[in-house]
Amino acid sequence: MRELIIAFGLFLFIEGILYAIFPSKMKNMLKRLNEVSDGQLRSGGLIFAIIGFLIIWYLKK
Repeated sequence: MRELIIAFGLFLFIEGILYAIFPSKMKNMLKRLNEVSDGQLRSGGLIFAIIGFLIIWYLKK
């Protein structure tokens, strides 16, 4: 459970740093998100989830 909280904290840290350093680019990226189809978002999310799972699995092995 502790590792999950650390991972969530790291996620928030990285996300916050991106918004702090590149606010205008992040706003543009969020505007462009409406142009992406649901299927592309779903595929991209699934790919990132699998990559994240594989990284965690490899490190815990």
